[in-house]
Amino acid sequence: MSTTIQKFILAAVTTSPERVPSGTAVFHCKSDSELQKICANLEAILDGIAHELDEGLFIIVKH
Repeated sequence: MSTTIQKFILAAVTTSPERVPSGTAVFHCKSDSELQKICANLEAILDGIAHELDEGLFIIVKH
């Protein structure tokens, strides 16, 4: 039987890096427009989905 990780956080994208715990890849953005652009690019590159946890804080998740 093969064990595969099905769901996990690939990265966090934020305008407030102090809100993200250590051990997570963090992309720090200076503006909301940059945040949206980085999230869209990471979704495509990593084949993941961006989820907004709070204003200025997204996670990219592999489902």
